[in-house]
Amino acid sequence: MIRIAAFCAVSAALSFALTRIVRTIALRRAMIDIPNERSSHTVPTPRGGGLGFVTAFLVLGSLDAVTGQWFAPPQAMRVFAVIIPLVLLGLADDAWNLPARSRLPVHLLLGGLTCALFGPVPLPFAPDMGTPGLIVQWAVTIVGTAALINFYNFMDGLDGLVAGTALVQMFFLAIQLDQPLWLLLAAGIAGFLPWNWPRASIFMGDAASTTLGACAAIAIVGCPTRGLAAEALAVTLPLTVDATYTILRRLSRRENIFHAHRSHIYQRLHNTAGWSHARVTTLYIALTILCALAITAFADYGPATCIALCLALLPLAELHIRRFASKTS
Repeated sequence: MIRIAAFCAVSAALSFALTRIVRTIALRRAMIDIPNERSSHTVPTPRGGGLGFVTAFLVLGSLDAVTGQWFAPPQAMRVFAVIIPLVLLGLADDAWNLPARSRLPVHLLLGGLTCALFGPVPLPFAPDMGTPGLIVQWAVTIVGTAALINFYNFMDGLDGLVAGTALVQMFFLAIQLDQPLWLLLAAGIAGFLPWNWPRASIFMGDAASTTLGACAAIAIVGCPTRGLAAEALAVTLPLTVDATYTILRRLSRRENIFHAHRSHIYQRLHNTAGWSHARVTTLYIALTILCALAITAFADYGPATCIALCLALLPLAELHIRRFASKTS
């Protein structure tokens, strides 16, 4: 236990130090996010800071895998085989703004790699269907992994939102699923969050946000039972419900979902309802904590409780946003 705590402390400290270095490099090389009509920030801000906690996670996870395996399962090297290509792709995207449609095939391929390394996500009906059921499991795993990778990227639009919620999620997943590797990642995020908390002095960047989505997917896929997989998915709902709802809403309006926009609930709470970055971020972190508590308290009914909570809040958020929209129109 002392060794685990020591590794986590080093991960947090290394992440904090590396984020400062990344920020200095980003400022020198003009890797700056300039505000535009779709932005939620008003001050030019360096990006790519999440590389600090990702690097700390890779370094400490590799060191542990070589020396002791205190943080298995899941095996760190299998996790890194999925997330390292994402980091490289994200860095390229941060530097050259790659089109979304060129990134999606890579995300699907990494979904297939996740399935090959960790097995398909357990589904309630698939074992009784033989080969067709296995095909369905693989398809759900591949598409679901690609979806989570993109959802975490979509939701990384306000200071501290994804970092704060992911910190809670990874700590919960490590404890609830007995997957202690995520403690290293949670500690790294904790070291990054002071730099990203409103008002952020550096943004996370695609390399880190997509990595967090992939790690959430790996945690879900790595669950041995359907019940645990449902719990792992449930703690992501504050992010994934917003992302899913927004995509469905945009599709219903025949909008191109690959184009940048400001129609997520969190964006509209900030831009239309006038909430501060800190207020919106705190709301999503609090919802994530509530989901984790519900899963712990209600056992088999925990995931259903989380779904009911997040879905019930959608119409309330819409009413609140529209009330402010009507005042300004």
